[in-house]
Amino acid sequence: MSNIPADLHYAKSHEWLRLAGDGTAVVGITDYAQSSLGDITFVQLPKVGAILAAGATFGVVESVKAASDLYLPAAGVVLEVNAALDAAPEILNRDPYGEAWMLKLKLDGSASAELLDPAAYASHLG
Repeated sequence: MSNIPADLHYAKSHEWLRLAGDGTAVVGITDYAQSSLGDITFVQLPKVGAILAAGATFGVVESVKAASDLYLPAAGVVLEVNAALDAAPEILNRDPYGEAWMLKLKLDGSASAELLDPAAYASHLG
């Protein structure tokens, strides 16, 4: 069973969103996603300052098995990217909800209404 923290919101495409009280959010991929991909070898993320729509592709994760697009669970401006993933993309396999966060966003409005709570995401996984 995948690890599904209770304090996050989830996209059906297996990204997570952690809302902060100041209009910002942190984005990453789920434990299920990293497990399905296998050993992650490369991560491509957008530039700081990029303005992205909810559902837009914001990067790519490559593994020994496949390459997978990343989809933004909420619209916003990229405030910061996790530069540690450039040198050590395998962090995603170890700690997808902590050390391996991908983006920090200044939200443009609220998070997508299509985001799932932890119970709904668990149900989505089957």
